[in-house]
Amino acid sequence: MNYFSSKFKLGILGGGQLGKMILYNTRKFDVHTCVLDPSKEAPARLACDEFFVGDLMDYKSVVEFGEKVDVLTIEIENVNVDALETLENKGIKVYPSAKTLKTIQNKAHQKLFYVDNNIPTAEFSRFAYTSEIDEAVENGGLSYPFVWKSARFGYDGQGVKIVKRYTDLIDLPNVECIAEKMIPFKNELAVIVARNERGDLKTYPVVEMEFHPEANQVEYVICPARIPDEIAKKAELVALKTAAAFKHVGLLAVEMFQTQEDDILVNEVAPRPHNSGHYSIEASYTCQFEQHLRAILGLPLGKTESKVAGVMVNLVGAEDYTGNVVYKNIEKILAMDGVTPHIYGKKQTRPFRKMGHVTIVDENIEKAREVAEKVKRTIEVISE
Repeated sequence: MNYFSSKFKLGILGGGQLGKMILYNTRKFDVHTCVLDPSKEAPARLACDEFFVGDLMDYKSVVEFGEKVDVLTIEIENVNVDALETLENKGIKVYPSAKTLKTIQNKAHQKLFYVDNNIPTAEFSRFAYTSEIDEAVENGGLSYPFVWKSARFGYDGQGVKIVKRYTDLIDLPNVECIAEKMIPFKNELAVIVARNERGDLKTYPVVEMEFHPEANQVEYVICPARIPDEIAKKAELVALKTAAAFKHVGLLAVEMFQTQEDDILVNEVAPRPHNSGHYSIEASYTCQFEQHLRAILGLPLGKTESKVAGVMVNLVGAEDYTGNVVYKNIEKILAMDGVTPHIYGKKQTRPFRKMGHVTIVDENIEKAREVAEKVKRTIEVISE
């Protein structure tokens, strides 16, 4: 099929920053794009050829949108999978598949999938409701501390809480959930795997993630991860095994823990471009967004090695600010060598909302990490 400067249409469910960054690359290739998003102010609205406003969880909206395109992909997991199944039955190519998404959307199902496929993961218990956890603790089936995760609709640190004592459970929603054993890990790592329909696979280098203690969001992504080669190899093999089990098409970001004993455990996956791959826009031969397009269109996969070391800093709304966004001191970071800000196009800021990211590249990873710290201290996402 001819995708370039043709009648072919690619549909994207979701018009947030990931959709916007996919569109940088569809523009480069002149691929016609249609985007569906619930907000008429979505960041991707300006970069696509056709923009539609609609609820991604609404069956009818998703089916009607999907019928307009030849290939459908996502930039967010929270979409109506029954609609995707209907579209697949109509012969529209949907990547990732409805089956893959159904498993990944529910954290309890995702964890069971790892167990069934012998993929290493932290021990966990499933609960139909949070209120059932008390009984499990009283009966000795569960002990503090553990990590509570909502089975559905957790996103960017939402729907996750470390439970150290009984009182930590009080304000949690009474929903289907899992209680996961606390892993005293050395590092949080991630590997992005690209796979096309033919089963060709490529992995990006292992990255290391440093998290914000309160927001439970990634603060820095460091590539390459500062770990021994044998650990990196082990992480890569676990990521490849996970991708093979899902038989997904597109990108699969596999987030992992490196334990104190240097075991690798899968935390969770995302079947789309991912925060842990943003560094690749500046640092890699083929950025993750171009690679996602190559994979879902059945094109040859691009080179995944890095040209240079990269660190990504998330730009999130400052704690005490809500309203029209101002990027304070952005000129100062632009004056630093190797620094590139990406502004997502969200007009309103609020505490911890993802508003952009900054990539820092350097020949030396430690130098890049130092500059990243300076960037973090300098730029502030505030409101008017």
